[in-house]
Amino acid sequence: MKFLHTMIRVYDLQKSLHFFVNQLGLIETRRKEVPAGRFTLVFLAAQKDGPEIELTYNWDQTEPYTIGRNFGHLAFEVDDIYQTCQQLQEKGVTILRPPKDGHMAFIRSPDQISVELLQKGESLPAQQPWASMPNHGEW
Repeated sequence: MKFLHTMIRVYDLQKSLHFFVNQLGLIETRRKEVPAGRFTLVFLAAQKDGPEIELTYNWDQTEPYTIGRNFGHLAFEVDDIYQTCQQLQEKGVTILRPPKDGHMAFIRSPDQISVELLQKGESLPAQQPWASMPNHGEW
Protein backbone atom coordinates (compact mmCIF):
# COMPACT_ATOMS: atom_id res chain seq x y z
CA MET A 1 0.00 0.00 0.00
CA LYS A 2 1.23 3.49 -0.87
CA PHE A 3 -0.04 6.73 0.72
CA LEU A 4 -1.23 9.05 -2.05
CA HIS A 5 -2.92 12.17 -0.74
CA THR A 6 -5.06 13.97 1.81
CA MET A 7 -8.03 15.95 0.50
CA ILE A 8 -9.28 19.19 1.99
CA ARG A 9 -12.12 21.36 0.76
CA VAL A 10 -11.24 25.01 0.28
CA TYR A 11 -13.58 27.98 0.16
CA ASP A 12 -11.25 30.39 -1.64
CA LEU A 13 -8.92 28.59 -4.05
CA GLN A 14 -6.65 31.59 -4.67
CA LYS A 15 -6.11 32.28 -0.96
CA SER A 16 -5.42 28.57 -0.37
CA LEU A 17 -2.95 28.41 -3.26
CA HIS A 18 -1.22 31.54 -1.95
CA PHE A 19 -0.82 29.90 1.46
CA PHE A 20 0.27 26.43 0.30
CA VAL A 21 2.42 27.48 -2.69
CA ASN A 22 3.69 31.00 -2.01
CA GLN A 23 3.95 30.82 1.76
CA LEU A 24 4.46 27.15 2.60
CA GLY A 25 6.49 26.36 -0.53
CA LEU A 26 4.55 23.41 -1.97
CA ILE A 27 4.50 22.88 -5.72
CA GLU A 28 1.42 22.34 -7.88
CA THR A 29 1.81 18.89 -9.40
CA ARG A 30 -1.44 18.74 -11.39
CA ARG A 31 -4.87 20.31 -11.75
CA LYS A 32 -8.22 19.01 -12.95
CA GLU A 33 -11.20 21.18 -13.84
CA VAL A 34 -14.54 19.33 -13.79
CA PRO A 35 -17.21 21.65 -15.25
CA ALA A 36 -19.90 18.95 -15.15
CA GLY A 37 -19.40 18.51 -11.40
CA ARG A 38 -18.62 22.22 -10.89
CA PHE A 39 -15.38 21.66 -9.02
CA THR A 40 -11.61 22.00 -9.41
CA LEU A 41 -8.98 19.68 -7.98
CA VAL A 42 -5.47 21.03 -7.39
CA PHE A 43 -2.77 18.65 -6.19
CA LEU A 44 0.21 20.01 -4.26
CA ALA A 45 3.34 18.35 -2.91
CA ALA A 46 6.54 19.24 -1.11
CA GLN A 47 8.48 17.29 -3.74
CA LYS A 48 7.56 16.10 -7.23
CA ASP A 49 6.92 12.41 -6.47
CA GLY A 50 5.87 12.76 -2.82
CA PRO A 51 2.48 12.43 -1.17
CA GLU A 52 0.07 15.19 -2.11
CA ILE A 53 -2.56 17.48 -0.70
CA GLU A 54 -5.65 17.57 -2.89
CA LEU A 55 -7.40 20.93 -2.69
CA THR A 56 -11.03 20.52 -3.70
CA TYR A 57 -12.70 23.76 -4.72
CA ASN A 58 -16.47 23.44 -5.17
CA TRP A 59 -17.50 26.31 -7.42
CA ASP A 60 -20.91 26.85 -5.84
CA GLN A 61 -19.87 26.86 -2.16
CA THR A 62 -21.35 30.04 -0.69
CA GLU A 63 -20.00 29.87 2.87
CA PRO A 64 -16.73 28.76 4.45
CA TYR A 65 -16.67 25.10 5.47
CA THR A 66 -17.16 24.16 9.09
CA ILE A 67 -14.40 22.38 10.97
CA GLY A 68 -14.67 18.70 10.11
CA ARG A 69 -16.48 19.31 6.83
CA ASN A 70 -13.43 20.92 5.25
CA PHE A 71 -11.27 17.80 5.74
CA GLY A 72 -12.05 15.19 3.14
CA HIS A 73 -10.14 11.91 3.22
CA LEU A 74 -6.86 10.03 3.22
CA ALA A 75 -6.07 8.11 0.04
CA PHE A 76 -4.03 4.94 -0.44
CA GLU A 77 -3.06 3.18 -3.66
CA VAL A 78 -3.51 -0.61 -3.52
CA ASP A 79 -2.32 -3.38 -5.83
CA ASP A 80 -5.71 -5.14 -6.02
CA ILE A 81 -8.80 -3.19 -4.95
CA TYR A 82 -10.97 -6.30 -4.70
CA GLN A 83 -8.51 -8.31 -2.65
CA THR A 84 -7.90 -5.36 -0.33
CA CYS A 85 -11.63 -4.82 0.24
CA GLN A 86 -12.16 -8.54 0.83
CA GLN A 87 -9.37 -8.63 3.41
CA LEU A 88 -10.78 -5.55 5.14
CA GLN A 89 -14.26 -7.09 5.26
CA GLU A 90 -12.82 -10.25 6.76
CA LYS A 91 -11.29 -8.08 9.48
CA GLY A 92 -14.66 -6.50 10.26
CA VAL A 93 -14.34 -3.28 8.28
CA THR A 94 -17.50 -2.05 6.53
CA ILE A 95 -16.94 -1.10 2.91
CA LEU A 96 -19.02 2.07 2.69
CA ARG A 97 -18.49 2.65 -1.03
CA PRO A 98 -17.67 -0.69 -2.68
CA PRO A 99 -15.30 -0.76 -5.68
CA LYS A 100 -18.14 -1.09 -8.20
CA ASP A 101 -15.93 0.43 -10.90
CA GLY A 102 -12.87 -1.68 -10.10
CA HIS A 103 -11.04 1.48 -9.14
CA MET A 104 -12.23 3.20 -5.96
CA ALA A 105 -13.64 2.27 -2.56
CA PHE A 106 -14.19 4.12 0.72
CA ILE A 107 -14.04 3.01 4.33
CA ARG A 108 -13.89 4.98 7.62
CA SER A 109 -11.66 4.86 10.64
CA PRO A 110 -13.18 4.41 14.12
CA ASP A 111 -13.04 8.22 14.43
CA GLN A 112 -14.99 8.55 11.17
CA ILE A 113 -12.04 9.68 9.04
CA SER A 114 -12.77 8.76 5.44
CA VAL A 115 -10.16 6.56 3.75
CA GLU A 116 -10.18 6.25 -0.04
CA LEU A 117 -8.66 3.13 -1.61
CA LEU A 118 -7.57 3.50 -5.24
CA GLN A 119 -6.58 0.74 -7.64
CA LYS A 120 -2.98 1.06 -8.81
CA GLY A 121 -2.86 1.66 -12.55
CA GLU A 122 -5.92 0.98 -14.65
CA SER A 123 -9.27 0.02 -13.16
CA LEU A 124 -9.90 -3.70 -12.81
CA PRO A 125 -12.84 -5.21 -14.71
CA ALA A 126 -16.10 -5.07 -12.74
CA GLN A 127 -16.57 -8.11 -10.50
CA GLN A 128 -19.34 -9.48 -8.34
CA PRO A 129 -20.31 -9.11 -5.59
CA TRP A 130 -18.69 -5.66 -5.71
CA ALA A 131 -20.41 -4.39 -8.86
CA SER A 132 -23.89 -4.72 -7.36
CA MET A 133 -23.07 -4.12 -3.70
CA PRO A 134 -24.93 -1.11 -2.25
CA ASN A 135 -23.28 1.91 -0.69
CA HIS A 136 -23.59 2.35 3.08
CA GLY A 137 -23.85 5.66 4.92
CA GLU A 138 -21.45 8.46 4.14
CA TRP A 139 -17.82 8.32 3.13
